[in-house]
Amino acid sequence: MKKDIENRSDIELLVNTFYAEVKKDMLLQTYFQHLSELQWQKHLERMYLFWENALFHSGGYFGNPLKTHRKIDSKNKILHKHFKRWLQLFFRVTDNYFVGEVANAAKQRAYNIAVVIELKLKDENLSLGSK
Repeated sequence: MKKDIENRSDIELLVNTFYAEVKKDMLLQTYFQHLSELQWQKHLERMYLFWENALFHSGGYFGNPLKTHRKIDSKNKILHKHFKRWLQLFFRVTDNYFVGEVANAAKQRAYNIAVVIELKLKDENLSLGSK
């Protein structure tokens, strides 16, 4: 039976399952295939902290997602189709395991993050192209 996202253990299930799907996805795997097992573990830990902070205001995440995605985009452009697929996978995994207010908040937060990062990257790329 599905339940809401309630704790760190639930976040780890969400993140681990989501990134297992990302690693298999033909469109998204290219952004992650270069990571060693140690780098993967560090990435997953960062994502646990991110989502724990995003959903429960734990204060344990201090990263800058936009800066990270700018760096990725400079090497391998992140296009609308990549954001769309990321959201499709995130929503599917969330809906497969969870239901409730926090699960809905996670999906809304993921959507907001994707929209903002995509718009910022697109705006920066347009600005760079006009110089």
